[in-house]
Amino acid sequence: MTTTLLPFDMAQLLNSDEAISEYLTQVLADGDTDELIRAVGYVAKARGMGQIANATGLGRASLYKAFAAGAKPRFETVIKVMHSLGIDLQATTQSNRH
Repeated sequence: MTTTLLPFDMAQLLNSDEAISEYLTQVLADGDTDELIRAVGYVAKARGMGQIANATGLGRASLYKAFAAGAKPRFETVIKVMHSLGIDLQATTQSNRH
């Protein structure tokens, strides 16, 4: 008997604001910029890439390419997408981290 495994889709787990916040906080703490780009893409996919495309004025296909593994989107694009998702970045000093 053969077992068929479905591909893992992180976007399926990002089904609440709390899950998204925790996920992005952890990715930021890890400090891997490539993973952050992918993470923002997963969140955009979870919220609906078409909706994000409309909100940002960027093409849906362009967004998928911009947040694919190994992509290097412009910082402006990342911020535009994050703002459309209702996500803000905040800077804190290391002494204020928990």
